[in-house]
Amino acid sequence: MTPQLAPDLRSRAEGLGAALPALLAQAEHLSATVILGEHGRRRAGMGDEFWQYRPASAGDSAGSVDWRRSARSDQHFVREREWQAAQTVALWVDPSRAMQFSGDPSRAPKTDRAHLLALALSVLLLRGGERVGLAGGDTRPRAGRAQILHLMQGLTTAAQNPTDYGSPDVAGLTSHGRAVFFSDFLGNPEDVETALGMASDRGVRGALVQILDPAEEEFPFDGRTIFESMGGSLRHETLRAGDLRTRYLDRLAERKAHIQSLARASGWHYLCHHTGQSAQSALLWLYAALERGR
Repeated sequence: MTPQLAPDLRSRAEGLGAALPALLAQAEHLSATVILGEHGRRRAGMGDEFWQYRPASAGDSAGSVDWRRSARSDQHFVREREWQAAQTVALWVDPSRAMQFSGDPSRAPKTDRAHLLALALSVLLLRGGERVGLAGGDTRPRAGRAQILHLMQGLTTAAQNPTDYGSPDVAGLTSHGRAVFFSDFLGNPEDVETALGMASDRGVRGALVQILDPAEEEFPFDGRTIFESMGGSLRHETLRAGDLRTRYLDRLAERKAHIQSLARASGWHYLCHHTGQSAQSALLWLYAALERGR
């Protein structure tokens, strides 16, 4: 819950649409700080890069035999080349009102950081030849630079969701593909467990990125305070907010540990990221996590 009311949802969606070009510029700049690695599932097949030598077998043509390598042995060897299949990566960015919270007027809300990371990651993946799409929407996974524009449009549409807290949407996940969920994960944890279970059934692996505002981590409230969800559906007033700090921090720690445990049990990676931290560090971690999850 947060100590402020949500702005008008339509205005927020329109504002996001206007800000996305600038956000894309930030994402391009952020992605430029990451050195591209190799994504995709590598197997022997048609390609330009050397993959491995293997002993020749019945059915191999004489033209496929590497005679130079075979001359160093008593048997014939075939030089196999590499085939790299592009990965499909689906991104889900929590569109709920809770993500619009910022504990400081000078700090961007959580949703802005989620969009920045999602777009920067997309730039990297698309540049590497991967197919990227948005889970739970009409933005199907595609490769190519032009896909960024479709992703931006999909994020603008999703920003019109009126719910207080989001639930991961697994619609559109590709079997044996990859997925990344960006959220504060402050809603019902059972929804996260259900989504991860459905993703695992399809052989999908990925990462959970829990994005929190520093105020949500530090609970810097004291005295008379009114806590209200961004949508106004939840409200709590207290005269001694400071007395709630220990209990709140304990419950938040339990929630983070639970989300991390769900990720670990499903073979996913987990990161808790604060909007007061560097976006670059989160992007580097995320890109490496997808590399490890191949």
